[in-house]
This record gives sequence, structure tokens and C-alpha cells, in this order.
Amino acid sequence: MRSPADRRAILLQGLGLGLTGAALWWLARNTGASLAQRGLTIGFGFLRHPANFEIGDTWWIPFSPADSVGRAIIVGLLNTALVSALGCVLATAVGFIAGVLRLSPNPALRGLVRAGVEIVRNTPLLLLLLFLAASLHALPSPQHALVPVRGVFLSDRGLVLPAVAGVGWTIGLAAAAVVAFLSRSRLGTKGWVAAAVLAVAAAVSAIARPPAVQPAHFTGFNFVGGVVLSPELAALLAALVLHQAAHISEVVRGAVLAVPRGQRDAAMALGMSRFQSLRLVVMPVALRAMVPLLATNCVSLIKNSSLAVAIGFPDVVSVLNTAGNQTGHSIETMLIMIAVYLSLSLLVASGLGRYNEHLLHTGTALS
Repeated sequence: MRSPADRRAILLQGLGLGLTGAALWWLARNTGASLAQRGLTIGFGFLRHPANFEIGDTWWIPFSPADSVGRAIIVGLLNTALVSALGCVLATAVGFIAGVLRLSPNPALRGLVRAGVEIVRNTPLLLLLLFLAASLHALPSPQHALVPVRGVFLSDRGLVLPAVAGVGWTIGLAAAAVVAFLSRSRLGTKGWVAAAVLAVAAAVSAIARPPAVQPAHFTGFNFVGGVVLSPELAALLAALVLHQAAHISEVVRGAVLAVPRGQRDAAMALGMSRFQSLRLVVMPVALRAMVPLLATNCVSLIKNSSLAVAIGFPDVVSVLNTAGNQTGHSIETMLIMIAVYLSLSLLVASGLGRYNEHLLHTGTALS
């Protein structure tokens, strides 16, 4: 039997939902009427029409102007997913290193890292992106490319890295083994067995077909082979990683400092070195405070990747803007854009949220 307060709360919630639904219906009805007066209709049939525009970076699937608008959007979505995934991983790694170096006992190193973090944090991301894009386009031609490391070339055509062949199946099996291992609490014994079988399969795949590094080489007027990152992709990835890593470094530094000093003193009293104390005692405890903020930073990086349109990188926003301008279906492209970023953000937040729950259930909470 519900109390009067519960019934009143349910009634108010129902009333609120009803008013929200009525407002949305009124807005949709008036929008449809307005578009009908101008001879426009809302629909997604344009996704089957030819795109009639080029896309520069097509990493995953081939694309030509004769292909459909839907295929063009998929290419842009995959480019956004590539930048988001690489950006989150690299920004987290760089942010962790910078955050730990901010706590270094060496004043010069600590001050240098702090200066870099403060400069990047206080520089608008769009300005940093435009600066990096202009800098990459101002580099020498491929004939006079810079070689910071053997096999790595940097020119106005972008960043050329050595390719690693024969790792497709190995990476896939290893990723599946990690997923099975993380799901062992739900799958029980089956999870352990699946993780072990997949790990063995990944090891066998690596032994049967060892990875082979294939560096690029200059032929004629450009590089042949290797992995080529266009100037736009390299600038976008570098800007996102630097910007978000600066914020993550502050998260790491704050979480480490929040660990009670007594735990560090106890680790030192047991004969641990400073590095062992940080790795085995401080970081496992601090990680429980970091994960929610790391999720926020990853979501911010995904949303900030939409700035790629400013430098011409064909992410999902750039492709949808072009498609909307050519077909006149701007409302539909905006709805697709909202759905894409909302889905990506919720997916990352959900994954890291589950990992945070796992940490809180299996370890000692930060006190």
C-alpha cells in the first residue's frame, strides 16, 4: 500500500511526463507544418542518394563520390571512433605520466612539467588545434622530411609510421581474452575458461605468424608503405591528447595527494622504494578516485573531436554538414549527429562506470 506522499510523487511525475510529451508533440507538429509550407519534408531517404563529394581519410572502407550518403556517414563515424579511441588511450597514458612527474622530488622536472601543463590547460583547444595544423603544413616536403626516429617521417604530407603486419588475428583474440577476463564475475567458470582459451589462441597466432615491422620508404614524390597519418588527423589527435592529458594530469595528481600519508609511510617502513610504494600502494587506492573523472575527460575528448571540422578532417560532423548542405536535410543530419555523440558518450561513460563499480566492490575505498 503506497503512502499519500508516494501517490502524490507518482501523480506529479506522470503530470510532468505528460506535459513534456505534449510540448514535444506541439513542437514536432509546428515544425512539420512549417516545413510543409516551404515544400520541405523530413525523412531519411536521402541516405540512399549518391554523396557526390570526396572524403580524404578513408581508413576502414573504400569510398567514392558515387557511393551513398549513408556510406559517407559511416566513413565519418569510423574516423570519429578512431580519433576518440586513440585519443582516450594516449591522453590517459600521457596524463598519468605527467601527473606522476608533477609529484617528482626533482624541482626542475616538476616545474617544467607544471609549466607545460599550465600552458596547455590555459590555451583554447581550437587555437591549439589551428596552431598544430598550421605547423604541420609548414613542414618540409617529403623529399626533405624530418626523421625524429628511424622509420618515422614527418613532412607536410603528415606523419608516416612503420606498419606492423600479421597482428590482426592476434589483436582480435587478445582483445576477446581481455573481455572474457573482465566478464569472469558474470560468466563464472566459463569466463575463466574462455579467457584462457582465447589467450592461448592469441599466443599461438603470434607464434605461427610473428609480427613483421614494415617501415615506409620514399619513392618518386611520396612515401610508399607504412601507416600514414594525414596532417589533419595528426594535428587533431595531438591537440586532443595534449589538451585532455593536461586535465587528466591534474586528476592523477589530486588523487595521489588524497591518499592518506600514513599508507605511504607504512610502505616506506616496509622497505619499499618510492616507485614500489607508488605502484603497489598509492596508485591502486588513488585509482578509485580517478575513474569517474577519467570517464568525464574521455567523454569531453569525444565531444571535442567535433572541432575537426575547423581543419578539414572528415569526421562525422564534417561529413554530416556537407551532406546536409548538399541535400537540404539539415534537420535530419543534426538529429543523426546528436544520436552519434550521445551514443558514444554514453557508451564510454557506461564502460568506465562499470569498471569503477568493479573497483569499489573488490578493493579498499579511498578514505
